[in-house]
Amino acid sequence: LGGGRWGVERYAYILHRVTGLGILLYFLMHVVVTSLRATGTYLWSPGRIFSEPIFKFGEFLVFAAFAYHAFNGIRLVLVELGFAVGKPIEPVYPYKTSLGVQRPLLILMMILAAIFFVIGGYEFLGFAQ
Repeated sequence: LGGGRWGVERYAYILHRVTGLGILLYFLMHVVVTSLRATGTYLWSPGRIFSEPIFKFGEFLVFAAFAYHAFNGIRLVLVELGFAVGKPIEPVYPYKTSLGVQRPLLILMMILAAIFFVIGGYEFLGFAQ
């Protein structure tokens, strides 16, 4: 559970960057498709494609990326503002880290994101009908 060679924090950092780029790509694609529809150009028929299972799964992936990115962003804001760093101590060897405060916050935020994944999966993948 420690994250292996790099630690859980490094994997959370990488996943935060990847989900941010994915959300940016989706946003840019959304703007292009919407602007084309405003000029009367339709890339696909809206009624048919949105009910396809692959589209629903892609929509869920965007939701999952947003949920993870949002909760991890809240955690990063709390860390940057000093709420999850702990009390300052004199840097005497062996140095103590703030992982005892930050790692539980990371775990809490990932549990909240997982709850949103389950709720979103229930809604997006069609179990709520």
